[in-house]
Amino acid sequence: MAGETGIVKAVCVSETRGVQKGNVNSARLKIGWGVENDAHGGDWHRQVSLLSYDSIRRFNELGAGVDHGDFGENLVVEGIDFRGLPVGTVLKCGDCLLEITQIGKECHTHCQIYRKMGDCIMPREGVFARVLKEGDVSAGDIMKIVEQADRRFRAAVVTLSDKGSREEREDQSGPLIARILEEAGYRVEARVLLPDERKQIETELINLADRRRVDLVLTTGGTGFSRRDVTPEATIAVAERMAPGVAEAIRANSLRITGRAMLSRGVSAIRGGTLIVNLPGSPKAVRESLEYVLPHLAHGLEILRGDASECGGR
Repeated sequence: MAGETGIVKAVCVSETRGVQKGNVNSARLKIGWGVENDAHGGDWHRQVSLLSYDSIRRFNELGAGVDHGDFGENLVVEGIDFRGLPVGTVLKCGDCLLEITQIGKECHTHCQIYRKMGDCIMPREGVFARVLKEGDVSAGDIMKIVEQADRRFRAAVVTLSDKGSREEREDQSGPLIARILEEAGYRVEARVLLPDERKQIETELINLADRRRVDLVLTTGGTGFSRRDVTPEATIAVAERMAPGVAEAIRANSLRITGRAMLSRGVSAIRGGTLIVNLPGSPKAVRESLEYVLPHLAHGLEILRGDASECGGR
């Protein structure tokens, strides 16, 4: 993987969102934005979109008749299959460095290509990246895969609160979780605030696990007895395997502090290479829970990554 190279075939931009991009052959990649003069740039994780030239060629052999930029991609590269690269992979092109942040994307509305072909390759084969080092990129440039540089565990924090999502209550638990994770050496890739809507929660958990491929998702809130508390149900719905020991440990530790901990319905589960853990909603309970379980999670996350073997005789 590291050292594999490809050739940039096209550099595409669109000055307006929602329209197909056009090939401009050369552009500057800017830190904190993405491709200069492209409407989809910004200070977020999907600054630059990339698609394999070989994927486009195979799709055109089916009669698609698409050109560079028609899928909304910024860079078309021949010789690299982006689908097989892990999130965190670094790509070097000239002076530019890009870090892959997401594999594929959810297609909310079917594009013209889908309506014509009944399929679209961008949602499953396109990847997104952020700019680590800026510079110019042009058609004909060599792109090289660089070994993943940052091996820290990647995490996301999801706060579930109707009032918080309506800005009627300040989210204190989400920022606290992010701070504790960062102090423990994690890289917090996303912080999300959602209402207690099961479908929205499920969609976000799937996105974080399948596309952003973070190692750990910590949710806070929505684990009680209220009819609107649906975080455990959403987590179970997207789970491929349960990891009950983590939730049991959180409850056992909390029961030493208050008997009301028995009323928490939080669960813990695995989807792909991502561990999802439901934490309580209050900042106090969040801190107590993380201080107890966080030191022990690293080994499980290493196993999910394939970097460690199962526990032996300990």
